[in-house]
Amino acid sequence: TGVALTEPVTIGEGTVLITGGTGSLGSLIARHLVTEHGVRDLVLTSRQGPDAGGATELTTELQQHGARVRTISCDLTDRAALARLIDETGPLTGVIHAAGALADATIDHLDTDALTTTFAPKADAAWHLHELTRDQDLTLFVVFSSLAGMLGSAGQANYAAANSFLDALIAHRRHQGLPGTSLAWGSWERTSGMTRHLVRADHDRLARSGLRPLTDEQGLKLFDAALATDLEQVVTAMFDLSTSGRSGAVPVLLRGLVRTPRRQAVGTSAGGDESWTRRIAMLAPEDREQSVLASVIEQVAQVLGHPDPGAIEPDQAFKSLGFDSLTAVEFRNQLSAMTGLRLPATLVFDYPAADAVTRHLLDQVSPAPTAAGPEDEMDEHELRRVLARVPVARFRDAGVLEALLKLAGPDPAQAPDAAEPDEDDLIDAMDAEALIRHVMDGTEA
Repeated sequence: TGVALTEPVTIGEGTVLITGGTGSLGSLIARHLVTEHGVRDLVLTSRQGPDAGGATELTTELQQHGARVRTISCDLTDRAALARLIDETGPLTGVIHAAGALADATIDHLDTDALTTTFAPKADAAWHLHELTRDQDLTLFVVFSSLAGMLGSAGQANYAAANSFLDALIAHRRHQGLPGTSLAWGSWERTSGMTRHLVRADHDRLARSGLRPLTDEQGLKLFDAALATDLEQVVTAMFDLSTSGRSGAVPVLLRGLVRTPRRQAVGTSAGGDESWTRRIAMLAPEDREQSVLASVIEQVAQVLGHPDPGAIEPDQAFKSLGFDSLTAVEFRNQLSAMTGLRLPATLVFDYPAADAVTRHLLDQVSPAPTAAGPEDEMDEHELRRVLARVPVARFRDAGVLEALLKLAGPDPAQAPDAAEPDEDDLIDAMDAEALIRHVMDGTEA
């Protein structure tokens, strides 16, 4: 749902500090502040500062619009260095924290380095900025957060946590009566330092989730709309809700907006109430493997965005097809949803091709029988004793009564031409012992 706009924000004529100011988004915002908001004094800071690619051209462009621009190299994670920069800059009117870094990894591969890489430029730097400017008369204090912190993002638990810290920091500032806005950005069409590594499969994964990349124009309109609200946290992203509904994995926060197909029991096929495992188990043995293999290959093609599942060989290694850790997680999750089976997180590593995964799934559906030892065999007397404790009605309620009667077979004492009594009346007239004797005697016949 959209936000309710108030009066357009007035940033004033003071100095605005933009962290990550020479980066893709930082430079876009810098241009926008100068050309649309009339800002005339900018401090753009990043690790490389004036040596960053495009920094000289950016500075020249902004100066031509009448702005004073200082491009400074600073390690934002070094509190002392940042304090010196702010002291030398003079009083600030606004702070926009757009710096950040990624270190994607699945949860089992997260380590201290991966956490530090994402937390230091995002969370640590934001806290330093908060402490070092809290006594200044700021008009705005904006942090660039991410949807990852609100909705989650595969392989980005560290990044999600760092952005959640930004959201909490803004809530903390608001509680203290300080300005603060957290913008939870979605994806952008423009390539940045944090998205340069993405390949076609990554973009396809985002598209399947319903997230639509923002154009520069769309992103800047959302930026202005967010500043014009009095909200501490604003989602600045675009969704194709119909696609989100088809994905089958709608984040909790979107479930009130997304129309999804009727939820089915785990492992239930799309065509009815019959579970996937039961449907596969009922196939003829010669058809079972082919059916499961086709389903597996279809899922492989889907997570890879492959247009032709028929081109994927059953024994072709997932790694050679382009699987990475995130693709592996998505593939496992989709197979689990399809089959209702609890599959290991290491599925594609333990079973590195479609045919190997197929054999694993078949083992779950119909595991190889094991020879029963003497201790596994139940004595007939013990079986009769156990069954005698179960009321006849419970056999009927459990749906096994008919199967028991079929196992018993026809009553040999009944003449072929004799009128058969009503089956329900016959069964209802039996006590448990008579029913068991009827079944056991029929089985022995």
